[in-house]
Amino acid sequence: MPATVHVLTAGYAEERVASTVTLLRDGATTVVVDPGMVADRRSILDPLAALGLTAEQITDVIFSHHHLDHTLNAALFPRARFHDHMAIYQDDTWYDRDADGFAISEHIRLLRTPGHTPEDITTLAHTDQGLVALTHLWWQADGPLQDPFAHDPALLAASRRALLALAPALIVPGHGHPFVPTEQTPV
Repeated sequence: MPATVHVLTAGYAEERVASTVTLLRDGATTVVVDPGMVADRRSILDPLAALGLTAEQITDVIFSHHHLDHTLNAALFPRARFHDHMAIYQDDTWYDRDADGFAISEHIRLLRTPGHTPEDITTLAHTDQGLVALTHLWWQADGPLQDPFAHDPALLAASRRALLALAPALIVPGHGHPFVPTEQTPV
């Protein structure tokens, strides 16, 4: 059975900022992506509870990058392994590995997508609806066209093109609601 995707809270980036926090399930693997800033931690924990899960049942946490608005609430998940662009961390153990192509589970893998930061990664989930990409390449469906905080705008555009070439059925952006990519999706 392929992975399932549940947006726990859709983020925003206006006068205030919150990351989009997403749950992925694939067999025995239960993943939270980008447990960052939210108005209240219940915005993460209550949707988990509605899905029949506790924070202790989360097996893995993935950080798209290391900005605090995407990592601040990581400690909510005491039993998880934590994944970033270069390693897996759990308790007092650090395992070096490159994220690019790393399989979290049978239907969830990581893809290096630098641009916003040099270390950005995208989480790819193969679902019944097709490929779902959880990424900070876009903040929301409309971009922004030019990421004002991009470390390397040309690299960001190249990463956007590479991800779109995979034909994702759905993109879950860093600070907004999921969207179906179209020819008008900013590159």
